[in-house]
Amino acid sequence: MSKTFSQNDVASHNKGDNLWIIVDEDVYDLTKFQEEHPGGKKILQRVAGKDASKQFWKYHNDSILKKYKSQLQVGSLDSKKAAAAPPTPPATPPPTEKKEKVVPSAESGTVAPVPGPAAVEEAEALDSYGSLIPFADPSWYQGYHSPYFNETHAALRDEVRQWVESEIEPNVTEWDEAKKVPETIYKQMGERGYLAGLMGVHYPTHLTSTRVKSVPPEKWDLFHEMLLTDEISRCGSGGLVWNLIGGFGIGGPPVIKFGKKELVRRILPGILAGDKRICLAITEPDAGSDVANLTCEAKLSEDGKHYIVNGEKKWITNGIWCDYFTTAVRTGGPGMNGVSVLLIERTEGVSTRRMDCQGVWSSGTTYITFEDVKVPVENLIGKENQGFKVVMTNFNHERIGIIIQCLRFSRVCFEESMKYANKRKTFGKKLIEHPVIRLKLAHMARQIEASYNWLENLVYQCEKMNEMEAMLRLGGAIAGLKAQATVTFEFCAREASQIFGGLSYSRGGQGAKVERLYRDVRAYAIPGGSEEIMLDLSIRQSMRVHKALEHDGLKEDGTEDKRVGTGEFAHGKVDPSEAGKKGGETGGSAGGQASGGTSGSGTSGSGQFAGGKVDPVEAGRKGGQSS
Repeated sequence: MSKTFSQNDVASHNKGDNLWIIVDEDVYDLTKFQEEHPGGKKILQRVAGKDASKQFWKYHNDSILKKYKSQLQVGSLDSKKAAAAPPTPPATPPPTEKKEKVVPSAESGTVAPVPGPAAVEEAEALDSYGSLIPFADPSWYQGYHSPYFNETHAALRDEVRQWVESEIEPNVTEWDEAKKVPETIYKQMGERGYLAGLMGVHYPTHLTSTRVKSVPPEKWDLFHEMLLTDEISRCGSGGLVWNLIGGFGIGGPPVIKFGKKELVRRILPGILAGDKRICLAITEPDAGSDVANLTCEAKLSEDGKHYIVNGEKKWITNGIWCDYFTTAVRTGGPGMNGVSVLLIERTEGVSTRRMDCQGVWSSGTTYITFEDVKVPVENLIGKENQGFKVVMTNFNHERIGIIIQCLRFSRVCFEESMKYANKRKTFGKKLIEHPVIRLKLAHMARQIEASYNWLENLVYQCEKMNEMEAMLRLGGAIAGLKAQATVTFEFCAREASQIFGGLSYSRGGQGAKVERLYRDVRAYAIPGGSEEIMLDLSIRQSMRVHKALEHDGLKEDGTEDKRVGTGEFAHGKVDPSEAGKKGGETGGSAGGQASGGTSGSGTSGSGQFAGGKVDPVEAGRKGGQSS
């Protein structure tokens, strides 16, 4: 803002029909805004022509300033210091000769020299970024060294944060109350290339011409996807996050991984562009985690060209807005061996209605009814009666999405609490000066940091392992971390609410994020696998994988094979669902719910395989699939 004013200039605008105020040395014209002010116009008229910084920050947070600044600011005080100009960069030094790295050589009759310091290239810590409030961001934001992140991640972080802070964060409360996010925001997800980077696969350049501005597609990895989800989650709204990536993140991957090429080429470009929407439809009124008993039926037509679908689906994220439904149906007999997955397009016979839920208001939770819906057989995803495998491959990606969101929401609770504790005074001193408040913050921070470091390690393992190996070897650990993350989120939301007091009980205002996130807690603790199921699975699966690796790590004579884990099971060459079928260990099932949506099973992962009742190792051995 170029205009400057003196204190006396502002003081002259002190009437109801000509009302200016000062906040942090910036001048705002609130004459027309008085009628919109939630606290009424009298409170504004009391500070007309004055510096209202103290009163403003007592009742508001920075998101309010961001939302209205561009509309209401008319200038700044002449006493406000201009932003410091960036320092002049030093002259470019003359090129110096690169020191040759000393590397050991194996020459007969000579002693190889010890490698010099130049032989080891250390990754430099990236520049500090963000508010630098301790624990409000991951440690690599704050100058710590990290083996996982590089300049492309830092560039993406800045790109997404700028977008979220300008386009999303100031409007989240309004959108949450309206229970809908503008379609233009979802469209921007496509235009910015973000949707194409959120499916747990290599960036699909063959399906979209859109690219993420800050990251070349060939460099896109799982840490970019993790970072993208993390930065969007800074808005502090599960409903907003699920609106943008909930249904898409779990409905899209099965299609791109198992759909016929013609189907993928026909529908994915429109979805990745943000023009069409897709969701996952598994859960039914009477079949949540027990997908083996789902009743939504798909029968082949007499001419064999269509499936005729009849049934209902419940708690489906984004369903009311979707054009496509990745749907679990029954095409065969009872149990998981009769389950298939169809891509159902919105057509005659498909009806959707919104469901009102405790939290994630703007996510579009939906009840779906299918009545004699004709679905071309070409829309079969995977093979008929083998839909269990399709659903199962979503597990790790799904739960990691939930973990990322939970831990960022936990940081939001911590950051909001830290800011508030540093300005709110009780009994003559700031909240932060009370030991009991610092203790609450310390417990929040220790749980967040421990969980986040575990997350980084698991994402790295997913990056290095193939999909089947990751599914088998990491399933237990990811399930354990999912439980850890949701418990951490619940703890941080409660402690933040205690710190904010009554402000976290009323919607809007300074405690808006904490109040909203407190309502969202159950939407993360239950879907994707409830905490009890996840903790049990984490131990069962980890022990059984250990036994499998131990078995694979023995030579025929029983001595130890140094190449432990080189067998087919360890390297993912054995499909656990196939092993289960061949071993006769069928009868269970699991629901899927990826990237944080209620559209899969409410407590997915409780089926016999996912819940640990069917041991994939034993199934494989009984089926003759063990190496």
